[in-house]
Amino acid sequence: MMTFFLQTFLLACFVQTKIYRRCELAHVLKKNGMDGYEGYNLASWVCMAFYETGFDTKTIDHHRGGTKDYGIFHINSGLWCRENNSLSKAFCDIACLDLLNPDLEDDIMCAKKIVKGSTGMAAWHQWKKHCENHDMRKWVNGCKI
Repeated sequence: MMTFFLQTFLLACFVQTKIYRRCELAHVLKKNGMDGYEGYNLASWVCMAFYETGFDTKTIDHHRGGTKDYGIFHINSGLWCRENNSLSKAFCDIACLDLLNPDLEDDIMCAKKIVKGSTGMAAWHQWKKHCENHDMRKWVNGCKI
């Protein structure tokens, strides 16, 4: 139990976090080739990130099965990123804790792998619930992209 608290304290001390603004995130995603990637426009990505994490890079969500979702895109530790002491498949070959910093390049690289899967953006439940088949122009309006 003490180890958990120590890890949590150290994580809070050493992980730089950032809550992106909507247009700021749109520009980062555009710069990294997300507009039109696998047929999904920039607004889809911004919408998904908002409903998954509120654009917060430090977000961690715990699941009943023991896996966690990390970072601005809620990337799951069961399949995509590597946690200490876990049997994750880590298809993105990245440490989960690396998804908690403001640098989104590794997050974007992993999101691209995820969306290439058979379910596309439906891999993100919040995208399916709040973004799919909705008018999403508001997510990039005024962003000068």
